[in-house]
Amino acid sequence: MTEAMIRKKAGMASVKDMPVLQDGPPPGGFAPVRFARRIPNTGPSALAIFLTAFGAFSWGMYQVGQGNMKRRVLKEEKYAARRAILPVLQAEEDERYVKEWHKYLEYEAEVMKDVPGWKVGESVYHSGRWVPPASGELRPDVW
Repeated sequence: MTEAMIRKKAGMASVKDMPVLQDGPPPGGFAPVRFARRIPNTGPSALAIFLTAFGAFSWGMYQVGQGNMKRRVLKEEKYAARRAILPVLQAEEDERYVKEWHKYLEYEAEVMKDVPGWKVGESVYHSGRWVPPASGELRPDVW
């Protein structure tokens, strides 16, 4: 479209002949321009922050205490179970020891059969004290 058709003036010879069309403010004027800084409020007060932190800390310490009590109960239950099963385990170990001791005495009798005056099972140490073996077999080389 040409400018002449937009301005409804057909056959204009020059731009200078065109009527001036200027925008103006809307009726009643423009809204006021906000130029002041909008600073939000500072948030919760120091007392509110302190009380919230203290409450969270207190709740956490309470939970730690509850967990400690539960752990203590579970540990005591575990130790009670171990104390209850200890006689059974000791009996099994004693039975294993007696079998191993008899195997050892048989081996000693076989090895020392040619030694005069040798008494099988008698201690070569004359301390008068019986000391059980620390752990494992009496003689690892005897099967």
